Amino acid sequence: MTPFTERTIEIIKNIPAGKVATYGQIALRAGNPRAARQVARILHSMSSSHGLPWHRVVNAQGKIAFSAPEAFITQKRLLEAEGVEVNAAGQVDLDVFFWNEQTY
Repeated sequence: MTPFTERTIEIIKNIPAGKVATYGQIALRAGNPRAARQVARILHSMSSSHGLPWHRVVNAQGKIAFSAPEAFITQKRLLEAEGVEVNAAGQVDLDVFFWNEQTY
């Protein structure tokens, strides 16, 4: 596993319930600000095996990135269960729910 992947996994594990992070934010904190798509691949391939809270990651506009209805609904419900407000279009208010922890 690369150092970037290890850092990415650790960052995602630390996103607290009730907050969201963006793919780009995670990539920046993991050391490669241009690797947002790599963060998405890590989430896709390692969420299950590493117990990652994948549902707390949204795109740069604060929107759920899934276009498949089932995945979209699942992520929306998981976020709402943690108190994150998600509108019908799948957007989260980043001014309210953005995780801005500075430790990474």
